[in-house]
Amino acid sequence: MGNESGTWIMYGVDWDDPECLRTVEDTIDYINEIGFLPLFKNEIPGFSLEERTVPAHWWCEDPEKDPWMWRAIIARKHDIVYGKFFDKKAGFISKKWLPVFANYRRDGYDFDALYEDGKAPYKHKMIMDHFIEDKAESEIFSNLLKKQAGFGKNGEKGFDGAITTLMMQLYLCNCDFRKRVNKKGEVYGWDVAVYSSPEHIYGYDYVTSCYKEDPQKSWKRIVDYMHEIYSIATDKQIKKILK
Repeated sequence: MGNESGTWIMYGVDWDDPECLRTVEDTIDYINEIGFLPLFKNEIPGFSLEERTVPAHWWCEDPEKDPWMWRAIIARKHDIVYGKFFDKKAGFISKKWLPVFANYRRDGYDFDALYEDGKAPYKHKMIMDHFIEDKAESEIFSNLLKKQAGFGKNGEKGFDGAITTLMMQLYLCNCDFRKRVNKKGEVYGWDVAVYSSPEHIYGYDYVTSCYKEDPQKSWKRIVDYMHEIYSIATDKQIKKILK
């Protein structure tokens, strides 16, 4: 997605293009095949869901066609993790590649150890306290998390930035998008992001299964794989999008 003279432009393919992803099932199969994929166009040509879908179908609100709705369906299925994983922008990582990214992005640290070593600010701990240890919740609405973690009016600042950083480090992900429910049990308003940790989706042992590997070796695996599947991608581009 680009901005040309103040107008947002969606890039993509025609419906009859052989590279077109026409359904959410096609998209899930493709992400699992390729391993990881940003949502929107970026510096690496062709490396996005946007560039493999029909531009006119975005935000059409038809779940059979709308890639924007597919992202919620994919997040909800839990076969693939979704979040701001690519240069602080949204995208998908398959279950197969998740431990590799988690090991590299976390530098082999669980969050509690990261915090104890002084490598994470207290505002991040305020958020992660809701996902680790015995009091952890499996999932929580973004608006509730913001309030319960002490952000907002007269509280800590920078909630969205903190969430983005924790997603980039693979400590958090989007597990769904849902409408809120009032005291009468009625749904209302726009869909709201629901957050979870990869550990709650796949289990601690699986997510951390690459911790025995040097994080730089995990990074080299990612880079080598990108050179294999996107030979046109430069090291500079790969570093910007995936590091």
